Amino acid sequence: MLPLLSQSQESNFGNWLIYIGNKKLNQKWNLHNEVQYRNYNAIGNLEQLLLRTGLGYNFNEGKNNVLLGYGYILSENYLANTDDKISLKEHRIFQQFLSNQKFGNVKLGHRYRFEQRFVENDFKMRFRYFLSINVPLGKDDASKYYLSTYNEIFLNTETSIFDRNRLYGGIGYQVNRNVKIEAGYMNQFFETTSRDQFNVITFVNF
Repeated sequence: MLPLLSQSQESNFGNWLIYIGNKKLNQKWNLHNEVQYRNYNAIGNLEQLLLRTGLGYNFNEGKNNVLLGYGYILSENYLANTDDKISLKEHRIFQQFLSNQKFGNVKLGHRYRFEQRFVENDFKMRFRYFLSINVPLGKDDASKYYLSTYNEIFLNTETSIFDRNRLYGGIGYQVNRNVKIEAGYMNQFFETTSRDQFNVITFVNF
């Protein structure tokens, strides 16, 4: 797929490299850490760098988690009809609630997130709902391969309520108890446009 990815910024096909880590402090508390390197093409044409961390608390036998987090986001956006970019820096505070369910071998995850965004000299707030489905490619949980899909909707608190929607589908591999890797296709729907990404994701639990 790499030849298809190596196109100019006019292409709607980009690439995200994502690392998501979770450090278990004890039975109740965890430390979340995340790095996302998003590109307009295969790699090297930065669209956005996202660094996120947070402190979470588990309850209901680990099925639920509440978290308070902070994020730093550097975005490089193209000016309309030009090859010039403008850089935007954002500091973000967020609160989220996670809920996990299981129906047979199928795992469902719900994430509700509320963000307070300080974008340069502007302040915005946004609500996000994330639904994920994980299906093992085998008869039981021992299968190392699985299918992964999710949908996430973003809603602003002010005018132009709909911000975007992300739809993803991919395949994953459980390397060991603490590490899994996914690769898949994602489409983002905006109010008037859409954009495709190829995602490579690593999940790590310590």
